[in-house]
Amino acid sequence: MKVAPAPSPKAGSLPTRHGVGPSCVGLPAGPWPSFTDFLVERFPAVTRKTWLARMAGGLVTDEFGEPVTPERAYRGHMRLYYYRDVPEEPDVPFDETVLFQDAHLVACDKPHFLPVTPSGNYLQHTLLVRLKNRLQIDTLVPIHRIDRETAGVVLFAVQPVERDAYQALFRRHEVEKNYEAIAPWRAGLEFPLIRKSRIVQDQPFFRQREVAGEPNSETRIEVIEGEGDRARYRLSPVTGKKHQLRVHMHALGMPIENDRMYPPVSPTPDDDYALPLQLLARSIAFVDPVTGQARRFESRFSLSGL
Repeated sequence: MKVAPAPSPKAGSLPTRHGVGPSCVGLPAGPWPSFTDFLVERFPAVTRKTWLARMAGGLVTDEFGEPVTPERAYRGHMRLYYYRDVPEEPDVPFDETVLFQDAHLVACDKPHFLPVTPSGNYLQHTLLVRLKNRLQIDTLVPIHRIDRETAGVVLFAVQPVERDAYQALFRRHEVEKNYEAIAPWRAGLEFPLIRKSRIVQDQPFFRQREVAGEPNSETRIEVIEGEGDRARYRLSPVTGKKHQLRVHMHALGMPIENDRMYPPVSPTPDDDYALPLQLLARSIAFVDPVTGQARRFESRFSLSGL
């Protein structure tokens, strides 16, 4: 479970549009004749024609809110804001559920395959954008994140200024997080067990791996039930490294069922919706730092039976 980085909005930046906030790019010093030339070189997947259309629609501005026009001379050491566009975004045919909402907090049950925030090929089919459009709360910001392939409870702050108070609970390990996973049964291990290891970025960049050194990750693993060569496990992470639960279970010889990344396999072009990763963010509990109330939220999703 990863803590989401805080946004840094600038005066005059573009407003939220269809639930999507503007993207931002920093401008270095350089030789580009115009902002357009820089953007075409910086984002080779986006054509000059696309940038010109965005500018014509007033969808590109500088950090002071001034429109960026096609011939406007380049200037470094500032920021530009623009709206991303994903013309062939994959449809995610599963619905989220709002578990709780007040003036400070939204707790949501995320289905498998749905990203929490916009990235890559996903924009409208992300939990954040869906909730902004559904709840009409443009200020909504994620407090933490879970993997796109993982289902379960995700928290959002309604007021961006309050987000750090919630994130501080994660930094101080004052949030009780429980996951469930279906994975192979491995004889010879005694449960419950504590897995501590050092996790670093692997190659390719989206994978992680364990290395020797001082541990920076910790997970408590318990058996809930078992049948044959499979078992249902309760995973309680103390830390929140990227892919921590998947890496720990794989390292123990118990890769989570339907995990296409640990162990690595050749990725298929499209998600197989019939084979979701058998990992669920089952529950989360903490004392609300804004209201002082005890909070506990539990997912309504379930994993495949044993």
